[in-house]
Amino acid sequence: MAIISSRPQIALVKTRWRKKGARTVEERAGVIGANVWKIALEVFKHMEKEGFRFGSDRLTTEVISEFIAFLVQLADRAVYGRLAEDERAALIGAVVRHLAATMENNQQDLFGPGEYRKPFIDLLNARFGEYAGFEYRDGEPGYPCLRFFAGKVADAMASGDNKWVVEQMMDIEAPEMVRLVRKLVEQAAAAEPPAPPRAPRE
Repeated sequence: MAIISSRPQIALVKTRWRKKGARTVEERAGVIGANVWKIALEVFKHMEKEGFRFGSDRLTTEVISEFIAFLVQLADRAVYGRLAEDERAALIGAVVRHLAATMENNQQDLFGPGEYRKPFIDLLNARFGEYAGFEYRDGEPGYPCLRFFAGKVADAMASGDNKWVVEQMMDIEAPEMVRLVRKLVEQAAAAEPPAPPRAPRE
């Protein structure tokens, strides 16, 4: 396995609405949540392709949960300053509820009936508190934040065969996650769709 691999190729799920007019918080949260879920799964698939081993389904779920926690806090940082504080809180809260329902459905399929939603939300809340201590510059997470994230992923993978996982997360996966979330927020976070470009005057 190469120490540094190729960058993952991830495309966002469709972020445009057919209807005209304002978008509700739930509509925007649904699009953001669906894309966060897709990004997390695609990062997982890319790492598997690169030779990283995730172990059991439960360990895989823990790793994907760490991906999602990182992505959601990236979305929250990207929304900051774009929306009023109450709207920002409502949007991110709705995104978390959307993702919690998706995670619950997937875990029920994998493991059968059980309490899955609360532990997932508890993890996201814990990570939000921890990520809040890191500084961003020009919307980009700094080295300490990326190192913390990579360490959490490495801990969740819990395998001696993954000695390059921290480097992989910091150098390859995390930068792509940051890029995609910024693009996603630009396209989906606003209540009003962006105005179409005006035709040049003749």
